Amino acid sequence: MLRQSLSLTLIAMFALLLSGCGFQLRGQTTLPFETLYVPTSSALTVELKRNIAAGTQTKLVNTPENAQARLVFQQDSREKVILSLDSAGRVREYQLRSTVAFRVVDGRGLEFLPLNNITLTREVSFNDAQVLAKESEEALLYRDMQADMVQQVLRRLGAARAPEATAVSPQAPGAPATEIRQR
Repeated sequence: MLRQSLSLTLIAMFALLLSGCGFQLRGQTTLPFETLYVPTSSALTVELKRNIAAGTQTKLVNTPENAQARLVFQQDSREKVILSLDSAGRVREYQLRSTVAFRVVDGRGLEFLPLNNITLTREVSFNDAQVLAKESEEALLYRDMQADMVQQVLRRLGAARAPEATAVSPQAPGAPATEIRQR
């Protein structure tokens, strides 16, 4: 009897602890636009399209004219930088960098999301005797960085806001222009 009540108490305490830690399944992301155009130019955009189709209510369209919002990539690059050398001048460590710069605009060019830069880095050791293994590790790290990049882009897309309509107010001749922002 005592053992059963102790077990129930421990289970209840574990359930309270787990619910209080903030753990929550990812679920669906809500994007502030119904249709989105994503250009297909890299493995990153292919994976991003797959995640948008599976994890949001937003529909992907094939032409920018049919989209409420367009994802515009300014940069999508990878680079490999030497971090350290040994006493003989051979490379011992590299830093892998993956950078994406993007913005989201509507059909009129107004911004849902201003220019965003995301840079991810990973360090990888290098050994001349294990060149093939290190190349495989590098490819694996780049794939991992790409998956992280897609999740960060999705979170930023979810934080986007509809563009504000800008109207110019009537003014006296020669007076500086003023803008009235409406929501």
